[in-house]
Amino acid sequence: MSKTNKCDLKTCFLCHSCLPDWKQAIESSRKNIKIKRGQQVFKEGDAVEGIYFVYSGKVKVHKKWDEEKELIIRFAKRGDVLGHLGLGGSGYYPVSSTAIEDAVVCFISMDFLESTMNVNNQFVIRLMRFFAGELQDSEKRMSNLAHMSVKGRLAQALFALKKQFGERNDGFIDIELSRQDLAAYTGASYESLFRTINDLLSDGVIELSGKTIGIKNEAAFLELVAAS
Repeated sequence: MSKTNKCDLKTCFLCHSCLPDWKQAIESSRKNIKIKRGQQVFKEGDAVEGIYFVYSGKVKVHKKWDEEKELIIRFAKRGDVLGHLGLGGSGYYPVSSTAIEDAVVCFISMDFLESTMNVNNQFVIRLMRFFAGELQDSEKRMSNLAHMSVKGRLAQALFALKKQFGERNDGFIDIELSRQDLAAYTGASYESLFRTINDLLSDGVIELSGKTIGIKNEAAFLELVAAS
């Protein structure tokens, strides 16, 4: 990881929420860090030193499921916050974060974060709302893992990815994911995911281009989402 001064002080969750006069303090306290694809921003069990905001690129947030598997909790893109789950009081990050493409993240230390929260009420309110929304999403995903078929979970995952990242000009969802990562995001085994993808391809619901997926039959896809 290498440091760089690339952040524009207007893109991330923090800069959007803080007082204009506070941005000078952010500029003097931040650390902008380049992360290469496959490198970790932080890992599960690391001591919490602060939180991060994504300036560019895409990052996965994941957790050990058992000795051999991981569960991807969510993906983060430009402007999103990382490491906030470490604020829970244990002193350690309960999840890991890894770049799925080259990225730049902005690091804010715990001391400066506390100063920011004392001064910027709007930031605290937005952070609380973000926590509440993420908790609701997490509870829904856990319920889906317990009660939904792999096809239903995959449809929900693709729907969420399309909503978060949008589509490219060619109609494919604007994120490249390995089959292993897609399996970890749906909470399915690689083999089950592979079979389900093939079923949806055969039915003409989706199409593939390398590591990207497109929704080929929108009506049929939305029926899957609604039924799941």
